[in-house]
Amino acid sequence: MRREQGTGNREQGDRRFRFSICLLLALLALTLAGCHGSRGRGGFEVPEAFDTSRQYEISFWAKNDTNKTQTEIYKRAISGFEALYPNVKVTLKLYTDYGRIYNDVITNISTDTTPNVCVTYPDHIATYLTGNNVVVPLDGLMDDGRYGLGGSEVRFDGPAKSEVIPQFLKECAISGSTYALPFMRSTEALYINRTYVEALGYRVPDVVTWDFVWEVAEAATKKDAEGVFAVNGQKVMIPFIYKSTDNMMIQMLRQLDAGYSTDAGEILLLNDTTKALLEGIADHARTGAFSTFKISSYPANFLNAGQCVFAVDSTAGATWMGSDAPLLDISADSVVRFETAVRPVPQFDPEHPQMISQGPSVCVFNKKDPQEVLAAWLFAQYLLTNDVQIAYAQTEGYVPVTGKAQGDAAYQTYLNSDEGDALHYPVKLQAAKLLLENTGNTFTTPVFNGSASLRDAAGQLIENVTKSVRRKQTVDDAYFEKLYRDVTDMYELNQPKGGDAPSDLGPLPAGAKALLIGLAAVWVLLAARAVSDLSKRRGR
Repeated sequence: MRREQGTGNREQGDRRFRFSICLLLALLALTLAGCHGSRGRGGFEVPEAFDTSRQYEISFWAKNDTNKTQTEIYKRAISGFEALYPNVKVTLKLYTDYGRIYNDVITNISTDTTPNVCVTYPDHIATYLTGNNVVVPLDGLMDDGRYGLGGSEVRFDGPAKSEVIPQFLKECAISGSTYALPFMRSTEALYINRTYVEALGYRVPDVVTWDFVWEVAEAATKKDAEGVFAVNGQKVMIPFIYKSTDNMMIQMLRQLDAGYSTDAGEILLLNDTTKALLEGIADHARTGAFSTFKISSYPANFLNAGQCVFAVDSTAGATWMGSDAPLLDISADSVVRFETAVRPVPQFDPEHPQMISQGPSVCVFNKKDPQEVLAAWLFAQYLLTNDVQIAYAQTEGYVPVTGKAQGDAAYQTYLNSDEGDALHYPVKLQAAKLLLENTGNTFTTPVFNGSASLRDAAGQLIENVTKSVRRKQTVDDAYFEKLYRDVTDMYELNQPKGGDAPSDLGPLPAGAKALLIGLAAVWVLLAARAVSDLSKRRGR
């Protein structure tokens, strides 16, 4: 009787065990299906027609610096688009910086909750692309005769593909395919206190060289026994401040035709030319002639307070520069009167100037419903209409990305105005003209998975060297060897990037982690059951 009861218990235990295993495997199957849905979506094909009988809700993630004017431009664009397409509702989500957009997109890829349209940068898109078919390639959409740029079925007067500035559109290509539309473009500018330069006995040239900047900056460090600087009569003076040190290093290397990276993602940054540049920067940081935004603060604040001679920042930041700047981060009584000059960033070869092209682009994310993607594409395309382009360009020192908008009478009237009010602030207009006149002299860096980290590493080199000399540390060959190792490890520059190398897919999605944990649990249960059965057999 006891044996029959034991047998019954074992059979009941077997049933429970098999049920547990089946249940766990079923849950894992659901998890696997979820992972496949977020990482393996099929490619997008343009529908035969846009189904206007259906309602669509698309999300639009964008960035502004608490600029209410820009926010209103986004809202007007959405309102204008929805009037033309009443079956489409656009929901706007604003961010204070592009890094937050990037982080949220990465987080949402694994859960298939990315936005429909996103203002971003190609370096970031390259990382988004590690999720299969997450971002829609736009080549087929742009060329579509019905819904492409200038297409016959588009309900607004948008630009044709040929009217998008070729250099700007080329920046949106990754591995031979176009994954974004340019939205706005800017470059960097050198904002100069001409009054101080002339007081030091110099004249501002049309194209400023690095030698000129360093010479004038060193001259501006002279002070008396009381610690008062001769050029401004104050106890604070940082002659040269650079906002984005990543751009500083990238442009210096480009101007010297030195290595940075290849299109395939090979890292060339840590070379002898880079070391020589860093040694020169260290010399000027040691005297107090040079500093950076991360170390000291916004260049505009020092420039406007008469505590800086040369400030490098984006042309999009022009409204913050100068004695009459419409936007200020310092009190009005701290502003010093001076004449502002705007020039291209310093050059090694003034006969062949080279400057970086930058600015936000717009990408479209893939979804299960092709009609939803088409609605998102139409809205992304609407952002290139003249009304949106011109209005946004007027808020800061951006320029429109289409020849259609640049040649528009309204934009030309704005650009050549001499009214001098906040909208037509002369420094902002000079900054915009600088890019328009130098579009052919601009360049971009290769885009690949990891290119954003490489950019950060380029700036980190300058930041570290500048901090080190300010702390009286020795900067020699041993220092640079360690710096190169540290930056390589920090930004994983020794990992394979781009080309045919394995892609760095970033953190493992939560679903995939659950799948692996579940599989491990199944094996543990099976192993435990096997051990239990073996023990029972030995006991018998």
